[in-house]
Amino acid sequence: MCIVLGMDRLLSEKEERDTLAWLDKIPFSRHKKHISRDFSDGVMVAEIVQHYFPKIVDIHNYVTSCNTQQKLGNWNLLNKRVFSKLDFYVSEETVEKIVSSTPGVVLYVLFFLKEKLEKKLTFSDVEIQQAEERIMAQLAELKITEPTETPHQVTFFTEMSLSATRQVILEKDVQVQELQDILKNLQVKVSKLEELIQLKDKRIEHLTSLSELYKHKIHIASL
Repeated sequence: MCIVLGMDRLLSEKEERDTLAWLDKIPFSRHKKHISRDFSDGVMVAEIVQHYFPKIVDIHNYVTSCNTQQKLGNWNLLNKRVFSKLDFYVSEETVEKIVSSTPGVVLYVLFFLKEKLEKKLTFSDVEIQQAEERIMAQLAELKITEPTETPHQVTFFTEMSLSATRQVILEKDVQVQELQDILKNLQVKVSKLEELIQLKDKRIEHLTSLSELYKHKIHIASL
């Protein structure tokens, strides 16, 4: 279930400390000076997700800016392409407060982003196996085969580190979602092509009937 994130409450002192300590462990492209201003354009938020799950964030799409419209664009992109994969959405009202550097708001969002990322990173062995089976079943249903790897490139699932396994699972989830979107688009195109073919068939049928009518008239006129 996707959670719509608004400013429902204030963070406790412990939650603030834990969130700030968590941010200190992440290598950002620029130094943190003032949380509300530094994160207002969404770029450093994108860097947080990229740090944990690089495959779901194209950092080049996010532009550092003081311009309100560009900031809003960055946050809209985060909502659409990144947060949707983490099962939450930052409300427009909250985004507007973040963009205007309202104190405390972005830290509140970062606290919940931290929780979502930690949840994604927390898989039991059983959950990992179930996720792998589910993903492989979805790929099989879509009739998609994975590229053949040479022996020295193969990494067995059981030998992978837990963090690498988590990364693989999320990447496969993203891949399946993208492939399903492609399949839906193709189905729409096929449907439209079928409609076009039906229209052409009717047009041909109509022209054929006209041709037969003209032939009949010419035959009568020649008698």
